[in-house]
Amino acid sequence: MQFENVIETRDELRDIIPPPAPTSRAAMKDIDHIDDICRRFIAASPFLIMATRGGDGLFDLSPKGDPAGFVQVLDEETLAIPDRLGNNRLDTFQNLLIDPSIGLIFLVPGNGMTLRVSGTARLVRDPELCQRFVVQGKAPKLVVVVTVEHAFTHCTKCMTRSSLWEPEGWPDLAGVPTLAEAIAEHAKALESVGEIDAIIKTDSQNRLY
Repeated sequence: MQFENVIETRDELRDIIPPPAPTSRAAMKDIDHIDDICRRFIAASPFLIMATRGGDGLFDLSPKGDPAGFVQVLDEETLAIPDRLGNNRLDTFQNLLIDPSIGLIFLVPGNGMTLRVSGTARLVRDPELCQRFVVQGKAPKLVVVVTVEHAFTHCTKCMTRSSLWEPEGWPDLAGVPTLAEAIAEHAKALESVGEIDAIIKTDSQNRLY
């Protein structure tokens, strides 16, 4: 598709939206470690989104969730994130083997703030570390260890606009496709939507750890 007035340089962008003042709160809030504020937020977070980049240059975003506090702060510069059972595609992990750059967004239900962390990551199988993440008697096969380079909080405007934590603002789900419908269509599955839905429900109940 063709568009007019496509922005192509930083100067063009900043002509439209000026940068924050060097001494403003927005400019000064970026830190290079996990302080007590970040630590407390991470301890309350049951969900994050992990961004990585593959060899093709495309970015991949992967949701990760577990009981609140599932991400451990090993020290001011190091986070540890356990792997859990999934679909075995391993897009994120294969990306990290090519490019260790990583970005994380932490969310806490009901809290409008989000925490953004970026740095580099390694895939670690250290038995002692894996044992720190045992759930229902099962340890993860590996842990993503993140070396933190940047950390800062985002304001609540996106949550306010989206009504993400306000049920009265949630959209009607009647027209939203189910995961079973999506798999049936995108994967050209031989099973019916009903059969796929039953598989998904069984998997969600019996294959979490």
